[in-house]
Amino acid sequence: MHRSLELTVPPTVTEDLCQQLVALDEVVSLSVQKGISRKPAGDVISVQVLNRGADDVLRLAGKAVARPGDLSVATAELSSIIAPAEGEKILNDKDEAIWEEVEAGLRHQGRPTSNYLALMGLGGIMAAVGLVSEPVPQAVAFIASSIIAPGFEPVAAIPMGVVLGRWQVVARGLRSTVIGYSLFMLMAGLTMLLLVQVGESSATELATNPEVRSMAQPTLKTLLVSACGAAAGIVIIAAYRRSVIAGALIALILMPAAALVGCGLAVGRSNLAAEGLTRFLIDVGFVLGLGLLIFYCKQRFQHQRRPLE
Repeated sequence: MHRSLELTVPPTVTEDLCQQLVALDEVVSLSVQKGISRKPAGDVISVQVLNRGADDVLRLAGKAVARPGDLSVATAELSSIIAPAEGEKILNDKDEAIWEEVEAGLRHQGRPTSNYLALMGLGGIMAAVGLVSEPVPQAVAFIASSIIAPGFEPVAAIPMGVVLGRWQVVARGLRSTVIGYSLFMLMAGLTMLLLVQVGESSATELATNPEVRSMAQPTLKTLLVSACGAAAGIVIIAAYRRSVIAGALIALILMPAAALVGCGLAVGRSNLAAEGLTRFLIDVGFVLGLGLLIFYCKQRFQHQRRPLE
């Protein structure tokens, strides 16, 4: 996907900024509407640009406008740009998101709103059921929980915020992670208590479930799958390929491990809760560590700029 950027700037900088933008090889088309913006007051510059040039456009816009309040930027994806004279450049474009889009996506998915909390709670219920189910329904429950519960994004926001020095992003990620997973574990524990009370399960069934034992004693093979899932999830977010993120979430054991913490505490098996917490922290560590590495590489070699404030 290519980018359409709509820049609202003061009239005093429009001409100089347009000359700089036109000089960029990655800018395919540019148009100006003078004086049409009321808030902020100014001109609107519409830029259709290749992905690999979006950072340059935003860098120039940020330098051109002295006061942040005088600049407004709206971004959008373009399904295609048809410009026969620029055909070769368009075909060779990169698949990279800009930092502002990455941050906005993580913020949208990970804010502790009622919808976020509802999805985390429902994910906890399904994961708890999976812990005491047979292999086939267990796999369904774990996969559904991992996809439905938005537990990856707030964790991924932490390393991105660290790399970019955006400490408010780090704080929001930590807050959402603590709130979301606390609710997830609580709902998993309450579900386990309900299953025990109605005779559908027991502490023994939980302790002897093969998947529970597997989480308690992870092998190199399972850890490699989790590490690849964590790395893939970060790359998918950085490349704005959210339609394929489900595979990365399924590879991680974040949700089953978090559910085991709640279920273990609910049935009085602190050893199970400790094992679940250990595996949960391992997978969180993969997301944080590989996130720092991948986001650093993206910033060092691709974007080379801070997001616009």
